[in-house]
Amino acid sequence: MTLAQDVTPNGEIDIQPLPTAPAGISPDELKAVFRDHPAGIAVVTADAGNGPVAMTASSVFSVSAAPPLIVFSASALSSSTPTLLTADTVVIHMIDTDSLDLAVLCATSGVDRFEDTARWTRLPTGEPVFHGVTRRVRARVTSRLDAGSATVIVVHALEAWHDPGHHSRPLVYHNRTWHTLSESSTLL
Repeated sequence: MTLAQDVTPNGEIDIQPLPTAPAGISPDELKAVFRDHPAGIAVVTADAGNGPVAMTASSVFSVSAAPPLIVFSASALSSSTPTLLTADTVVIHMIDTDSLDLAVLCATSGVDRFEDTARWTRLPTGEPVFHGVTRRVRARVTSRLDAGSATVIVVHALEAWHDPGHHSRPLVYHNRTWHTLSESSTLL
């Protein structure tokens, strides 16, 4: 039991039990609920001095336009997380259907995501970037928050690249499968 203590107006110590937090739903229940909630796909890359890392994420979203802040989470199970916990900057690649193979590569455990050196390069500032991705954001890490079995990472966007002439369909993750949106997906 956890206790809270306070000093009463007459100087006595008042000790009261704190209410216990409810247990909440199970991890499997949470996964089941979110399995039917579609999410956009991004690949996050970084290098904190020990070599480049990349991970596929469906937890990337902008939280503020002014200042330009983006949030994503990194699972404690990801081999990329130790680097993301120490890197000063990251590059977020917004993935469309033309880059599905990159999303799959960076979501696969136990492979060298940077083995094909023709597929990636470094920015002048040192961050690893993959070729062929039409929307990217370079960002500085501003804070990290432990959140259960993950870390929520907040970044401040420094530079953005996008090709307004490129019109590929967005890649979406839904019910443990890759999907795309089409013209008929629009609800009027």
